[in-house]
Amino acid sequence: MGDISEIGNEDTAAPKLPIPGKRNVLITSALPYVNNVPHLGNLIGSVLSADVFARYCRRRGYNMIYICGTDEYGTATETKAMEEHCTPQQICDKYHAIHKEIYEWFDISFDKFGRTSTPQQTEICQAIFQNLWERNWLSENTMQQPYCDTCNRFLADRFVEGICPTPGCGYEDARGDQCESCGKLLNPIELVKPRCKVCRNTPRIRDTEHLFLELPKLKDRLEEYIKFMSVVGGWSQNAVQATNAWTREGLKPRCITRDLKWGVPVPLEKYKDKVFYVWFDAPIGYISITACYSKDWENWWKNPENVELFQFMGKDNVPFHTVMFPSTLLGTGENWTMMKTISVTEYLNYEAG
Repeated sequence: MGDISEIGNEDTAAPKLPIPGKRNVLITSALPYVNNVPHLGNLIGSVLSADVFARYCRRRGYNMIYICGTDEYGTATETKAMEEHCTPQQICDKYHAIHKEIYEWFDISFDKFGRTSTPQQTEICQAIFQNLWERNWLSENTMQQPYCDTCNRFLADRFVEGICPTPGCGYEDARGDQCESCGKLLNPIELVKPRCKVCRNTPRIRDTEHLFLELPKLKDRLEEYIKFMSVVGGWSQNAVQATNAWTREGLKPRCITRDLKWGVPVPLEKYKDKVFYVWFDAPIGYISITACYSKDWENWWKNPENVELFQFMGKDNVPFHTVMFPSTLLGTGENWTMMKTISVTEYLNYEAG
């Protein structure tokens, strides 16, 4: 165990707030998904590196907090709940406790290890959405999506399985979002011989309306932020490369809604049966978990003049933190604490155990 100067104060002390005149540091680790037991990739990819930095900051006398928690909404939770014959909430409760226990065993010094299935998450996520909606950064569009007549529902990407259409692959159990054999990102309607994950019947294609974040319209603001902060914050080369790969291809409108039940509800009557796509609401989890830590969360998250934000993650999460999340915050027009420094870990390859 580290001495008291090296450990967090989760559930043991009054919440810390930024102090004028001191160096105030806000640290986050990528939120691990709640549908499974944490693995070495979770620990090494974002948690251990952030924990080392958090302990360093405490030793230096910086005023800092270290935030993390379980990412609990989305398709993967619903599918896991079906597999274990329980509700999504029960899945989240079960695996959140497992995550928390494991990180405590590793003596990770979080100031707050929370979760995203909270009233604070709903309130903050919907408020950010309403701001984007009122400022015309969102658009409506029709998508084609598999619909299961047996289950009487649209099927989100992970509720569809089939044969991978990638030449030379042909993996028979590819998911609607990605083939785990060849790694190709997919659209559910691209699958050959698609089938519903629940009832195994063949779905049909139907039109469904969704909401999109207009990334092309936010391009200038985003590129200005990236150009400045990647230098000031000393972004790692792999972070810069992953970000540039997205922007170089040309930003496209990004869908932020899903036809699911388990998630933050979209606060528009027309879309009342939809929830926010997990990669719209998950990064907002950093903010809502801080709100669970302190009712004065805005002192950390709307205080860029006095707070430095450091974010730690694996390389697969980079575009969501350097493109999607910043675009979301920039679009609100509010004075958010934007990420200064990003620390990116390569994949952990473990062979011949």
